[in-house]
Amino acid sequence: MAKSDKGLEPYKGKALALLTRHIGRQRAVGMGELYEAIFGRPWTNRQNDTRDVRALIDSLRREGVPIGSVNDQSGGGYYLMGAESEVADYCRRLRRQALKKLALEARLRSLSLPDLLGQIALNLRGCEDELAGGAPGGEEMSLEPGPGGGG
Repeated sequence: MAKSDKGLEPYKGKALALLTRHIGRQRAVGMGELYEAIFGRPWTNRQNDTRDVRALIDSLRREGVPIGSVNDQSGGGYYLMGAESEVADYCRRLRRQALKKLALEARLRSLSLPDLLGQIALNLRGCEDELAGGAPGGEEMSLEPGPGGGG
């Protein structure tokens, strides 16, 4: 069962200590090895047990720790990005994924992607703080396009 960010706090130091030995994409550490090193026990269910590792990695990334991931035929894993080029490559991947999802949303709403992005930009004004750390009080922030957008 996935732990909250607060429940993961004691494990952040272990994760960072291990990741400092895995700097660069070519030195990525596998999910199973990372889980065992952090939680001190082998994982028994790949999806359920490693959910905590993914939540921990997400939490560290939100704090600005440059943790990259690789998913390939050899299994992939996580690593600390050591070069600016790795950060740039990873950010390009993130943006490409985000734009694909936004393009799908635009199609579902019968909007052009630029129109959807314009509506989202209008809704983002004044809520940069909420985006940085999630909505206050643990609520979900709405980025829904305003009235007049397809439907």
